[in-house]
Amino acid sequence: MRRIVRTGILSGILLVFITCVANAQEAAVPLTLEESIAIALRQSVVIQSAREGVTASEARKKEAFTGFLPKLSTTYNYTRNDPAPYIKQPSPSPITNLTIGTQDNYIWSLDARQPLFTGGRLEANYEISRLGLNASKQEEMGTVQDIVLEVKRSYYTILKAKRLVGVAKQSVEQFIAQKDLAKNFYEVGLVPRNDYLQAEVRLADGTQSLVRTENRLEESHARFNTILRRPVSTPVDVVDILDYKPYEKEFDECLQTAMDNRPEIQVFALKAEQAGKKVKVVESEFYPSVNLVGSYQRYGDSADLNGSAYRNPENWSVAAVATWDLWEWGRTKYSRDASVSQEKQAVNALTNVKDQVALDVKNAWLAVKEAEKLIAVTRTSIEQAEENYRINQERYREQVSRMTDVLDALTLLTFARASWSNALSDYHIALAALERAMGVSWKPEDSGQVTGDSKEVSECLSV
Repeated sequence: MRRIVRTGILSGILLVFITCVANAQEAAVPLTLEESIAIALRQSVVIQSAREGVTASEARKKEAFTGFLPKLSTTYNYTRNDPAPYIKQPSPSPITNLTIGTQDNYIWSLDARQPLFTGGRLEANYEISRLGLNASKQEEMGTVQDIVLEVKRSYYTILKAKRLVGVAKQSVEQFIAQKDLAKNFYEVGLVPRNDYLQAEVRLADGTQSLVRTENRLEESHARFNTILRRPVSTPVDVVDILDYKPYEKEFDECLQTAMDNRPEIQVFALKAEQAGKKVKVVESEFYPSVNLVGSYQRYGDSADLNGSAYRNPENWSVAAVATWDLWEWGRTKYSRDASVSQEKQAVNALTNVKDQVALDVKNAWLAVKEAEKLIAVTRTSIEQAEENYRINQERYREQVSRMTDVLDALTLLTFARASWSNALSDYHIALAALERAMGVSWKPEDSGQVTGDSKEVSECLSV
């Protein structure tokens, strides 16, 4: 019995150990930005839905193409006449009635119809479906770019939160050191108890700030997992790629790139072109439609269609049929007027989208430039804050400065370090937003990371 209990305990300990090691290994494998994007693109149901839209548009295009092809139809008809068709003979004819048909009539017909001229309706419908397919592909590209932006923003937010946690921990450690120093000075009677109490209060504030920043980090992990469609509590670690390289493109160049590449502009341009084709569809009703019609029939007075004594068992015909609606009280004209107005609406919508894109690019470009300036300022402020803290700390050790001055200097240093981390991560987030505003598709080499997912990401981004 003891051996069984001992074995069970050892098994439980081993299981716990294996679980801890597995969790540690899972948490110890950091994701690169490229890998994160690859997972998000592969798992996103939004992208899957956009691709279904492309598939539907491809089917509609094929459907429109069938309009150019001949159509086949068949019918099977049974008619019973009671009595049989006859012609009544005039008196004094010896034959009272002359039968000219049968009571039971079976007819099978095979018909073919080939459009010859439709006034441009078939061509316009096909162009509408082709433009719709291109629009669906552009919408898919826009969806992919949105997902990439979300991943980037979440990725850099994690890096920001990690650095802020590091700043908060460093600050707490320094507050602890100041508290211990004040306590030692107080115990030997060099400083009043007030210095020790002030250090403890600042330490408590720093600890609270650390708790809040750690919670923000956990929230950023949950957001990241949600974007990648992983369990929300999955351990997260990412490669730190926060660096700074000046952005050299001017606004006009960014704006031109957006006008050339932004998927939303392409979508509305295609919709405006579609609206013009719809006008052509309506205008086709001003013209006659011409069809080549062929027909083959078999007759019989029984279901096997072997003919009868009154008509041939089979017949065929070929005809050109022209149809033209000459008067419908202005219906076609009114329909055309409505289509022209819809085309103008589509053109106005395109103009409005271009204006919005220009505004998006301007705001994003200004955000990048603002972040660059803040990086330069905060980098200098860290050096100044560190020197200020060092001086006040030395002065306090020599008892020529107050504890308040040291704690204030440490608070300023913590703020400067946090500002530097915020400025650096905000710069990358602003840069990602600018690239999305320009409609630039992200490429694996943009992050300086090359992994096995390069091909997969490139395929996802190329529509």
